[in-house]
Amino acid sequence: MSDYERQRLYTLRQLNILDTAPSEAFDRITRMAKKVFGLPVAAVSLTDEDRQWFKSRVGTELTELPRQKSPCSDVSASSDLTVIEDFLATECYRDSPQAKLGMRFYAGAPLTTRDGYTLGTLCVLGPEPRTTSRDELNSLLDLSAMVMAQIELQHALGRIDPVTRLPNRSQFSDDLQDLAREHPAMQHHAIFVELGSVVELDTVTRVLGGSQVDRLAREGAWQLTTMLNMLLGPDHTLYCVGACQYLFLRETDDQQRVQAEMRQLHRQLSRLSLWSNLAIIVRPRIGITSFFPARTSADDVIRLAESACQSARWRESPVATFTPSMDSEQQRHFQLLNDMHRLLQNGSDQLRLVFQPRIALDSGKCVGAEALLRWRHPEFGDVPPAEFIPLVENTPMAKQLTEWVLDAAIAQAAAWADQGVTLRVSANVMASNFEQAGFTERLIRRLELYDMPPNALELELTESALVGNSRAVRKQLRALSGAGIRLAIDDFGTGYSSLAYLVNVPADIIKIDRVFSSSRSRKRQESQVKMLKAIIDLAHGMGYQTVAEGFEPASMREILCQLGCDEAQSFAIARPLAPEAFRSWYNERHISH
Repeated sequence: MSDYERQRLYTLRQLNILDTAPSEAFDRITRMAKKVFGLPVAAVSLTDEDRQWFKSRVGTELTELPRQKSPCSDVSASSDLTVIEDFLATECYRDSPQAKLGMRFYAGAPLTTRDGYTLGTLCVLGPEPRTTSRDELNSLLDLSAMVMAQIELQHALGRIDPVTRLPNRSQFSDDLQDLAREHPAMQHHAIFVELGSVVELDTVTRVLGGSQVDRLAREGAWQLTTMLNMLLGPDHTLYCVGACQYLFLRETDDQQRVQAEMRQLHRQLSRLSLWSNLAIIVRPRIGITSFFPARTSADDVIRLAESACQSARWRESPVATFTPSMDSEQQRHFQLLNDMHRLLQNGSDQLRLVFQPRIALDSGKCVGAEALLRWRHPEFGDVPPAEFIPLVENTPMAKQLTEWVLDAAIAQAAAWADQGVTLRVSANVMASNFEQAGFTERLIRRLELYDMPPNALELELTESALVGNSRAVRKQLRALSGAGIRLAIDDFGTGYSSLAYLVNVPADIIKIDRVFSSSRSRKRQESQVKMLKAIIDLAHGMGYQTVAEGFEPASMREILCQLGCDEAQSFAIARPLAPEAFRSWYNERHISH
């Protein structure tokens, strides 16, 4: 079975139109088609796996015909308007089911969904050979479009997700109310499946377009439906509750069994071939919550199951089961986002920068400092950047936060320069900043305001900022480089398109991720040294400086020197320091060198 046919059948079944009762809305259109052609038979014919089933028919008592050799089946495969002037004059259709019933003439217009899958035809038939006029065929095409509009109207009605054709949140809410009436005290488990994180799907959209996320959602829906049928049986409804997010229910009180089943489902999801066609890696996660239908609302079921799923993503675990602490975690994240918004709008002393020294490996001299953001929350205390940065980076606050960091970093570099400490300060820039019109111009004006040369600032670019490499991003990067601001590729070697960055990004520096220089195992360290040498040689050959991040143990410093690495920053050199502590550390080191 071709991929198109598989998806076509899936779409047909998701519309829930096969084997449904007659409808006057469809019969009215069928009668109009019969009248336009002046023929005795007309039908809305849907092409199932092995049959043609008539949703509407006039002039025949039959409700279905075999699919084999049926012209309606061929229309479903080709999506073309088809006219057969005489069945008996064609080799292909002389023994078709329609010809065996005494029909000689056929005209069929495709019933095609918005995403290109032909479900069947609106067809007319007659017992005598005949030709058609252009007006007749145009009318048949118009009427077939009316049939498709009616299908979508009757079977959506706010209850069907238009992309996946799965029932949506509203339908889940109705179904849960029915379940609460029928089985109010029976324990159920809600399973929340997310194909990719917000960050991953946002990257797919920016790089490949929104249609690729839709394709991923449709393919994921089909694959999940197939897997659930095999794993749990056919009596499980899959709901679409968000972009590439799905929900289904499992009726059992055996928690361990559900967890085992979901780990198996995750293994199957992770092996799907659909991921191989994407330039971006997406990582499915599954969340589980148990509930009693009469005691829990539909919104709470979805919220708690999604909370478990997000916990699985944060902990890099394939599956997680909801606990009350997860709900507290979600509420904490919500509060952090709100509080960050307020302090960026109103100003606050909760945010501050610390600076990690960067040294030249050949001389040991401090040549730079990376600005690292810290947040001391009045209620939660010190909030780790690994917690609040991912929360902020896909919101409008990301741009404001980066601008705050850059302002503070430039101001600190200027203050040190006034004190005789000349350093290059580096700071991370989020992907969304490069999509801002005038970002480069505003940054240059900040440097001029503090009377700082452009090369006093270095911007570290992460994979999410680089992977799209859109025209707007490339334009900003060229402008920044042309102005003399240094660009560094951060965490080099851990992404999926790292070599492409070297060709397409006008960077000056490659920061080698700590994974290549942190191991206490002798055997693993030997492998890392070979990898480090290859990266350093490649970078130098292309004119880049190299910086090793986070090397361990301290003995790796000597190895990095031998390999020709230019600079390094690590806890083995110094931890991130507050500005005054940094100046004291710098002065002591400067004197000793």
